[in-house]
Amino acid sequence: MGIEVVAYYVGLLIQFLGYAILVRSLLSWFPIDPNGPVVRAIVAITEPILEPLRRVIPPIGMIDITPMIAMLALLFVGNKLMAY
Repeated sequence: MGIEVVAYYVGLLIQFLGYAILVRSLLSWFPIDPNGPVVRAIVAITEPILEPLRRVIPPIGMIDITPMIAMLALLFVGNKLMAY
């Protein structure tokens, strides 16, 4: 297995995390049970990425821009790895 294959699959995983953050952000707009299994799974997947960023990036008013920044960074890195 070459480095290109490993970089491709790591890039694919990183893109998946970016899309999971997008789904989490969209779910926050709807009155969905936060204890549901799908919501809990998405939170468990995305919280290790978002929580450290929230310590560094303050909210703007009542808007948390951390998911947007994390998603853009993950998608950028994922695209670069997949193009390797």
